[in-house]
This record gives sequence, C-alpha cells and structure tokens, in this order.
Amino acid sequence: MEMPVPSQSVLSRKARVVERLQSVLPKDAVIHDEMETRAYECDALTAYRCPPMVAVLPASTQEVADVLRICHEESVPVVPRGSGTSLAGGALPTADCVILGVARMNDVLETNYADRYIRVQTGRTNLSVTGAVEEDGFFYAPDPSSQLACAIAGNIAMNSGGAHCLKYGVTTNNLMGVKMVLMTGEIVEIGGAHLDAGGLDLLGLICGSEGQLGVVTEATLRILHKPEGARPVLVGFDDNEVAGACVSDIIKAGVLPVAIEFMDALCIKTTEEFAQAGYPDCQALLIIEVEGSEAEIDDQLARIVAIANKHNPVEVRESKSAEESAAIWLGRKSAFGAMGQISDYMCLDGTIPVSELPMVLRRIGELSEQFGLPVGNVFHAGDGNMHPLILFDANKPGDLELCEEMGAEILKLCVDAGGCLTGEHGVGIEKRDLMTYQYDPEDLEAQLAVKDVFDPKWLLNAAKVFPLAVSEDRREAVLAAE
Repeated sequence: MEMPVPSQSVLSRKARVVERLQSVLPKDAVIHDEMETRAYECDALTAYRCPPMVAVLPASTQEVADVLRICHEESVPVVPRGSGTSLAGGALPTADCVILGVARMNDVLETNYADRYIRVQTGRTNLSVTGAVEEDGFFYAPDPSSQLACAIAGNIAMNSGGAHCLKYGVTTNNLMGVKMVLMTGEIVEIGGAHLDAGGLDLLGLICGSEGQLGVVTEATLRILHKPEGARPVLVGFDDNEVAGACVSDIIKAGVLPVAIEFMDALCIKTTEEFAQAGYPDCQALLIIEVEGSEAEIDDQLARIVAIANKHNPVEVRESKSAEESAAIWLGRKSAFGAMGQISDYMCLDGTIPVSELPMVLRRIGELSEQFGLPVGNVFHAGDGNMHPLILFDANKPGDLELCEEMGAEILKLCVDAGGCLTGEHGVGIEKRDLMTYQYDPEDLEAQLAVKDVFDPKWLLNAAKVFPLAVSEDRREAVLAAE
C-alpha cells in the first residue's frame, strides 16, 4: 500500500521543529528519517501502529526541559516513552507528535543505605535498580513481569506492581520523590529522601498519571533489606472457582504471603510444554510464596497448607530447596512468552476484590464460550489484579475486533464486581472509552481539571486515558483560543 504524501505545510512544520530540536540536542538524538521513526510506531500493544513525526533521545533533565519548551512553543504534542513495554498503548504515537524517549537517561545518581533509598534517572530498567544494590543486601520491591526491560519511567506512569506487590505494594508505595519537567519546560521537584512530604499529595497524583502531567526524569525509590529467606508452595486444584476460594480464605485468615499467583488449565498446559517446570495436570494452580526466618517460613507455610487442604487440592508441593523453588516459579515466569508461542493474545488488566475471584473466574469462562475465544488466566491473585489472556488470530478478519469486544465485557465485569479498569497496565488507549463506565461525569471532570492545570494546551500524551471525544474537544478549545 502506498504511503500518503505529506503536504508542504506539514513538511515545513516538521523541518522547523527538527531544526529547533537539533539546536538543543546532539544530532544523533533527533530521529526524523521516516524509516527510522518506525522503530517507535508502537509499544507492546502491537495491534495499533503509527510512526511519530520525530523521536528524540535526551540524556539529561535539562535536555528534556529544552525539548518540552520547544514543543510547547510550537504546539507539538509529546508522547513520553520509557522502554515501550506498555500493554495498554500508553506510548502509542500520533502522526503529529514528538516521541520523547528516556532510554539514554539510565544512571544511578545516589545510593543511601542508611536511609534506604536510591535515586536514579528514570530510563533505568526496573531489574537493574535491584542490580545496583543487591550485593549490599538490598532490593527494589516492585517486580512487574517485564522488569528485565521496563523502565522506571513507565513504572511510575502506570503505577506498576508485580508478583510480590501483595506484601510490598506497587510503585506508589515505593516512590519517595521525583524530578519532573512540565510541558512548558519548567523543572519541579516533588517529595524526596524522606517518608512523607507536607502539603498536597502531589506525588500520589503523579504516580499513575500515564504521562499526562509531566515527564519524570529522576526518581527517589525506597530500597529494602533482603529477607532472610523465601520459599514457595505449589497447590493444584480441579476447579478454578475452588482455587479462587482458597485465595480468599488465605487472605481472610490474616496470613500475608509475599505473593499468590494463579494459573488456569490452558496456561498450565502451555507453559509446561514450553518450560517443562514439572507442573501437575490440573485445572488451576496457585503459587504461594512466604518469606522471613526459617521458623517464620515454616509457620506460615503450615497455616497455608492447612487452609489449602480444606479445599481438596490435587497436589500440594512445598519447596525444600533453592532448585525446587526455581522450578516452581519457572512456569509462571515463562507464562506470557509460552502463550505467545501458540497464539496472538490480548493481555487485560482489571482489578477485583479477592472475595469476588470465584464469581469473576466463572463469568470469564462463560464469556469465553459466548465469544468463541479461548482465555488463559494468569494473574496476581493475592491482590485481585487479574490478567486474562484472550487468544485470537490477528490474520483472521474480525478476530481482533471480537477480542476487543470481549475484553471490554471482562473489564466491565471487574468494575461491576467492585473493582476497577486497571491495576498496573494503565488506561492508555485500550480502556479510554471505558472510563465513562467506571466514572460518572463529575469524577471525570475533576480529572480533566487536573490535566488543565498541569498541561493547559493538552499536548502531553494526547489521545490517551480520557475518552477520545472528550480529550479532543478539550484540546481543540485551547487551540481555538490561541
């Protein structure tokens, strides 16, 4: 298919923006060749693609400020980008935008073990934060499945969690301060190397704001002492709902594992063929990990096993060594890659009360039959953060649209159950038109008003989070007033 030829006015505008960006950045940090910008045309929601007008790779907060100032003066939209691992289209470009990637900003700026924090540039990957402190007996707790690749910038934007968030919380519980650049180029610092900042909780506002309010260039993160030890137990069941009831009973009993992970039959079978972790042949699997001293671990696991046994498990396998622990976790850590080997899939992200797990799992099964699309369930069961994987054929006409329709019904189900549209992936473009299902007009207006304060021209991460018609109306009104 032939690409449309840009108009002369579009080309001249692009030339002017490129020239101005090259005046404040090294030449290799401004990517404007049409073929080279294709590297930034999508994130991990690969069903949607759109090359940006320009991509830039600043290496410092000041360079970010210079880029944003220029784009603000030129009224050019800016899409912040970490590592591009967003599953909700959070870093999807628009054709008229500048992609601002933070990949070159990956330094450790300060480490303070006495006060237990580390300050990093936000292009640094999640796992490498722990890598910077683990030899000294510390770690950074949030551990999303993409932690090998995902950047701290994206973790802050989406308030990412991970398998161990049940005990340690998500990004907002481990973020102490940020340095952020507003769309005008103004640099602000919020929070810092202390427990809580006075005044308004602006840090809580920024974490999870999906790049709508500013570009975070530095982050002060809480680091923790490594626990004395950790050990998982694997529990298999013949029914998804029974496994969900077991999770609910563990939480109700006051036991606090560091992680409770769930996998259903489709995921178990697929990951076993892929990773050969030695999982049992069953309908549902829980991986429950506890940590502490050996005495604490033994006591917690004994209580968990006693609760699990009341639900007639197919198998209970308690780890007795580091090798057995690694084998138990192998399949879970391989699940998304394994599922990708057998089919295209869309990974959803809804959150529900733990007590509603049995009902929601049953309804997802019914929706799977109704739409004729298989679903694999693998998720953080301890905090009710669900990740149903809807399998479809991207080459089959209509299958993607059917998948999206089914996904919307699952997310509505999560809201109806007392949960919300997202736990850690964010809204992005995937869920923006479902925001009116969770929020009434007054609630949405309050969020839009916050956006007005931080980004009056509506240039940051355009077409995301809010229903498209709403955000476009807001943006057009501002342009008309200029």
